Amino acid sequence: MKEKQSILQVRGLSFSYGVVPVLEDISFSIGAGEVIAVLGANGAGKSTLFRCILGLLRHYGGDVFLEGEDVLSMNRKEIAANAAYVPQAESPVFNYSVTDTVLMGTTGSLSLLENPGQEQVKAVEQALDSLGISHLSERGIQEISGGERQLAFLARALVQKSRLLIMDEPTANLDYGNQQLVLRHVRKLAQEGYSVLLSTHNPEHALQYASKVLIIKDHHLYAYGDTSEILTEKTIGEIYGLRVMIITADADGVPVRSCIPLA
Repeated sequence: MKEKQSILQVRGLSFSYGVVPVLEDISFSIGAGEVIAVLGANGAGKSTLFRCILGLLRHYGGDVFLEGEDVLSMNRKEIAANAAYVPQAESPVFNYSVTDTVLMGTTGSLSLLENPGQEQVKAVEQALDSLGISHLSERGIQEISGGERQLAFLARALVQKSRLLIMDEPTANLDYGNQQLVLRHVRKLAQEGYSVLLSTHNPEHALQYASKVLIIKDHHLYAYGDTSEILTEKTIGEIYGLRVMIITADADGVPVRSCIPLA
């Protein structure tokens, strides 16, 4: 069975660890150029959702389709060609150069004993240039800032040549400036036609950068739809147990929505 209209389609997804339910009847889809922010309290199942989509957890109920293909019928290489994963900001164990770190993202397109060639090196150069970090190419991955490192990991995902980027809390542990740096590049990639599914604990990230939101509460799909319609003061209060006010400010002629917690 195939689905053609969406890059990713999830139907009735349910998953449990033993008898403990984590996700129950989750359904949504993502098309080209969309940014979907996944929100939910700690333990809501956001990371589990991503692991099911990526085929890392396979004993789930329901269906997951990538580019019209059932994920359970795909091997790791096929999944990687259709969905690129960007983990949380992390400090790598080995101090590979930024170029070598990004080059690792091309291995899925190579045979078992094949080494990266000029085509792969060119793809790395283009990815670094598109994210504005070409000047870091020879720096060690441990020697650059957290925001720059996260952009390097994003470049590593881009060289996989997939149209879907799955980002698990991409701004975690980053300072405010680096959070905005990463999210602005995410928005730029969406404008170029990439589809982005990212999780965040910050409602402002969704308000300012996501076209849609998907909210998980008590293991179920609490709400899904356009950010402007779904992410309200009432909704945020019910997710996090916190009274908030959403305001709209003028930023150089562009309306920007922000979330302010109330005492």
